[in-house]
Amino acid sequence: MASYIDTHVHLNADQYDEDLKEVINRALEAKVEKMVVVGFDRKTIERAMKLIEEYDFLYAVIGWHPVDAIDCTDEELEWIEKLAAHPKVVGIGETGLDYYWDKSPKDIQQYWFRKQIQLAQKVNLPIIIHNRDATGDVVRILREENAASVGGIMHCYGGSVETARECIGMNFMISLGGPVTFKNARQPKEVAKEIPLEYLLIETDAPYLAPHPHRGKRNEPSLVPLVAEEIARLKEISVEEVATMTTKNAKRFFKISD
Repeated sequence: MASYIDTHVHLNADQYDEDLKEVINRALEAKVEKMVVVGFDRKTIERAMKLIEEYDFLYAVIGWHPVDAIDCTDEELEWIEKLAAHPKVVGIGETGLDYYWDKSPKDIQQYWFRKQIQLAQKVNLPIIIHNRDATGDVVRILREENAASVGGIMHCYGGSVETARECIGMNFMISLGGPVTFKNARQPKEVAKEIPLEYLLIETDAPYLAPHPHRGKRNEPSLVPLVAEEIARLKEISVEEVATMTTKNAKRFFKISD
């Protein structure tokens, strides 16, 4: 039976304080063999680092979220750089731009986005991109900063097929999550159909964005097979093929061995 890798999950979130072990066990029972835990501020990064020490099948991505860019400092990035030397830290992020929430001004978001691309290049790790209502600026900054030199992931991608192809051209993978299963999610479904499987990853972004039929509830990594099932349905191929290829992609991309 095929296994899965959840390439973006927040097991370090407060929502799992009461039942984290059970959540992890359910994931393993659902054949989710590895999970990448994303830390995006001091508290969640510290928790991610503890988790990767505790569980051999967990890995970490660490960075500073654009919504909280206003709270970022040079000291925080120096701390992230030191932690990035850990062999189970496999990426920098999630970073990027979020123009939906207005906590952090656009110029401050862009400044720290550039700084984190430069950090990823310095430590030679891929960049995990959060983009909400900011596609033009995200793509422009990735180009201007030569992000293709390390590549990355467009996390929980919700943009057009054309932009996905542009990102692939810059050495980026396209990661699909719960929204691809939503009935009204036209663009993610088009991307799932049109983008070749070798450029796709799957994720939950749990505890957020639970796939149908769990939409609106707390998400967890055991539900990532539902994302694979929808991609398989849209591509008219087997779930095993989606699971096998996206797992292979994730291992190659994050340099994770068996």
